[in-house]
Amino acid sequence: MTLTQLQYTLAVAEYGNFTLAAEKSFVTQPTLSMQVQKLEDELGVKLFNRNTKPIALTEIGSKIIEQAKIVVEEATRMKDIVATEKGVVGGAFKLGIIPTVMPTLLPMFLKIFVKKYPKVDLKIEELNTAAIIEKVSTGKLDAGIAATPINVSHIVERPLYYEPFVGYIPQEHNLSKLEQLTIEDLEMLPVLVLEDGHCFREHVLNLCQMKNSLAPGFDIKSGSFETLIHLADEGLGMTLLPYLHTLHIDRDKKSNLRFFKAPEPAREISLIHTKSQLKMPVIEALSDSIEGVLRGAIRFDDIKIITPAKQGV
Repeated sequence: MTLTQLQYTLAVAEYGNFTLAAEKSFVTQPTLSMQVQKLEDELGVKLFNRNTKPIALTEIGSKIIEQAKIVVEEATRMKDIVATEKGVVGGAFKLGIIPTVMPTLLPMFLKIFVKKYPKVDLKIEELNTAAIIEKVSTGKLDAGIAATPINVSHIVERPLYYEPFVGYIPQEHNLSKLEQLTIEDLEMLPVLVLEDGHCFREHVLNLCQMKNSLAPGFDIKSGSFETLIHLADEGLGMTLLPYLHTLHIDRDKKSNLRFFKAPEPAREISLIHTKSQLKMPVIEALSDSIEGVLRGAIRFDDIKIITPAKQGV
C-alpha cells in the first residue's frame, strides 16, 4: 500500500463520492478509483459500500480509515519535522479564524503573507472559538486566531494585538452627547450584541455585567456587526464594536463612534497552536507578518490598538 492510496481512500470517506473525492484530490476519477481498488485488493476487504448514496464505509472500512488517518498524519509530521529543522517556511498550513476577526484582519495581511511566503499552501477556515480549539487539539488545524485567554493546558497562546471596544451610538441616543465613554455609562442601558456562540458577545456581557443586553420586547440572533449597526440606527439601542471593524464604517457614520476613557476595555487576539513545535517557521512567519502589518497600517499613537511589542509582551 502507498500513502497516495491512503489519501485517496480518506478523501472518498470524507466526501462520500468518488467523483468529488477525485476533484478535491486533483486527479481523475478513474485514477482515484483504481488506487482505492488496489488498496482493497491488497487488504482483501471492501472498504466502501458502493450501492449507497452517499457511499458508506463498511464496518471494517471504518476501522481501516481510522488507522489510515494516523498513518497519513504521521507521514506529514515527518515532513514537518524536517521542514522545522531546516527553518523552511513552506508546506500546507491550516488556519482557523474566529468570525469577528476574519473580515477585518484577513484582508490586511493575507496578500502580503502569500507574496512573501509563496511556498506556504495556506488553507483558512472561519470557525468559532470552540471549533478552533477542538481542531487545533486534534491536529485538524495547525493554528488558529482567536480571542484569548482560553486557558487550555496543551495550547500555546501568542498574543498578536489588543483590540479596544468602541461604542456605536446614534445621535438620538442618551449617550450621544458624551465625547468618551466609561464602563459605568453602559449600566442598565440596552446594548445590542451578537448571537450566542460568538466570544465577542461574552466579552460585551462581561464588560457590562448584564444578563439581558437587549431592549425589552424583542430578541434577535445575528452574527453580523452590520445588522447591529442598522438596529442602532433605528433607535433600538447602542452597540459595541471591535476597533478594526470601525475602520470600515461609512464616513457619514463615523461621528457615531465613541471611544472609552483610558484604560480602554479591550480584547486580546492571539495566534494559538499546540506545544508540539511543529510548523514553527510558518507560525513565526504568520505572527511576524500580522504584527508588522498592524504596526504599519494603524496609527498606534492614536491609542486605538496595541501590539505585544508595544506593551513589552
